Amino acid sequence: MMNIKILLVEDQKLMRIGIKSLFEDYPEMEIIGEASNGKEAIEKSKLIKPDIVLMDLGLPDMSGIEATKQILENNNSIRVIVLTSHTTEEEVTSSLQAGASAYVIKDIATEFLMNIIKMIKAGAMWLDPHIVPFIRDKNCGVIPARQLSRNVFKERHSNLTQREYEVLKLIVDGQSNSDIAKTLTISEHTAKAHVCNIIQKLVVDDRTQAAVKALKEGLV
Repeated sequence: MMNIKILLVEDQKLMRIGIKSLFEDYPEMEIIGEASNGKEAIEKSKLIKPDIVLMDLGLPDMSGIEATKQILENNNSIRVIVLTSHTTEEEVTSSLQAGASAYVIKDIATEFLMNIIKMIKAGAMWLDPHIVPFIRDKNCGVIPARQLSRNVFKERHSNLTQREYEVLKLIVDGQSNSDIAKTLTISEHTAKAHVCNIIQKLVVDDRTQAAVKALKEGLV
């Protein structure tokens, strides 16, 4: 299996060491370069041509958003994953508008991060569940313009039951399984089962991808 080549962009040395250590048990991925500022990230991305850039936003010379934009202008086959503790609406939307393929909060579990990296390498998009609601509300050009009506969406995904359709709308609203259970007056176990069925029927990997697909295809 070919390694996924990664450029790590992070201004704090201890943080770089910590992130690098996460990859020790994942031989299919390799950090082939590091950068501590935006200019260095842009130059190294040209030189080493990584598959994935793990991009922090708080860089000393320019924002990670601007670095992302310039990296992708130079090579749009690279995929940028924003890995940050920043969660403001402006930073999220600006990052995605700059071309980032994923927005990941730093407290994520290691195995989940590794799965996201594989998904992004394969061409997917991923948004942290915490930020889906205001992306949905603002849209801001981040999610492609909706072309389908709600009725067309329902026709295209007629294998969804009416209850699953209701649950999917709540997923788009950013509700957890517990929240969905309370909203629909069902057990949390039943809510989880509906979510699993939706993910399977929409042929996506997780609830966030289900929400993104619903947004793209005109559910809301």
